[in-house]
Amino acid sequence: MPEPRSGRRRPPGRRAVLAAATAGLATVLVSTLTGCSAADSGSTSQGVTLTFSWWGNDNRAERTNEAVRLFEKEHPGVTVRTSNSDFGSYLQKLATQAAGGGMPDVAQLDYRQISRYAGSGALMPLGEAIGNKTIRTDEMDQQFLRTGSYEGGQYALPMGRGITGYAYDSALYDKAGVPAPQPSWTWQDWENANKKIAALGLKSPDGRPVTGANDGGGNQDVFETWLRSRGGQLYASQTRLGFTEDDLAEFWAFCDRLRKEGAIAAAEDTTQANSTENSPIGRGLAAADFTWDAPFPGYTKLLGESTHFAPVPSTDGRAGSYFKPSMLVGISANTKHPKEAAQLIDFLLNDRRVGDILGFTRSTPPNRVIAANVAKTLKGPELEIYQYAQMMEKYGLDAPPTAPPPGDLPINTAFKRNYQRVMFGLATPRQAARELIEEANRELRA
Repeated sequence: MPEPRSGRRRPPGRRAVLAAATAGLATVLVSTLTGCSAADSGSTSQGVTLTFSWWGNDNRAERTNEAVRLFEKEHPGVTVRTSNSDFGSYLQKLATQAAGGGMPDVAQLDYRQISRYAGSGALMPLGEAIGNKTIRTDEMDQQFLRTGSYEGGQYALPMGRGITGYAYDSALYDKAGVPAPQPSWTWQDWENANKKIAALGLKSPDGRPVTGANDGGGNQDVFETWLRSRGGQLYASQTRLGFTEDDLAEFWAFCDRLRKEGAIAAAEDTTQANSTENSPIGRGLAAADFTWDAPFPGYTKLLGESTHFAPVPSTDGRAGSYFKPSMLVGISANTKHPKEAAQLIDFLLNDRRVGDILGFTRSTPPNRVIAANVAKTLKGPELEIYQYAQMMEKYGLDAPPTAPPPGDLPINTAFKRNYQRVMFGLATPRQAARELIEEANRELRA
């Protein structure tokens, strides 16, 4: 199927030009301050200069810049100017750059950004570069690649492969007589485990009861996992939801009941959780938490070696988890150097030396050969999450969905907000579900 064209962009207005210029200046300043480029000048013998940006911590930045320096060495005459920042700042800045036509030549992308930027013509289709092997994908899971697709075209490629899981305190599970969770354990098993832990009557450091788990009712990822375990899906298309009011009302009623029974965390503890440290499990108020594999090592550092990573509950043995890109990478539709930008992406994803440099800083590398090689050096929680992914793949997971629609980000915000109304008794699960469905449909039709 031929890829859709990115379309011509109308000449930007004065404000857009100013915004793009400001964003471009900020990129240069950040790159200069962090020493991210091997060259100090924008000119080269061949006149090819690429910009590359991402979000992440200092360790990711250091390793990525090392990989970029190796790329520059392997491609004489090509200079790569890099910049990175924290997640929130990065998303805001990239949105401004995309709106003004000044997106970096190569940009790290969140799963929820793909449809928005591909649909607006900000991203270059990658079909040609993949077809002529400038970007090689033969060592990657072809089903996983569809997470970077939009309306039949490939617009981004995953940089890491993540999966949902369940961080739990094995010492508390043993104390309550609850066996270690297996891939086939069910939501009923999860409910029973939470009740048994709560029944221990343990107290948190601040003297309040310890519950079985954090309340995942306001977490869209948890709902999607629950929905997929029942054969459903979050979105049926780019303009249509894949679930009904009944589906959501049942899920929220389930969580609401367990919270009222004291089996999962209280409303005030859930709403103030803006980090692992401030979450119920981080404050000793819960024995477990739904999370992704990439952040899991942070749980063990905070909570100790008795914390392990387990499967999310299933429905009659059907797992709802799927492999999701921890982040993706794409090329600006306005790049002046599409070939060199594609070569940089291929280098980051497929070069064996780069695999050793980057390791698991973006979760499991999407290149299977590189992932297996790097895994030989893993230990502790990093090895545990790699083995967990291998176990779940062997157990059997459904194919991942394509990138969510442009309206997913505001829908996700509304999802959390509506469940908070349920938690504080301002709406019934049915009322909140109806309002969420109406709001989501408006976003999808916009």
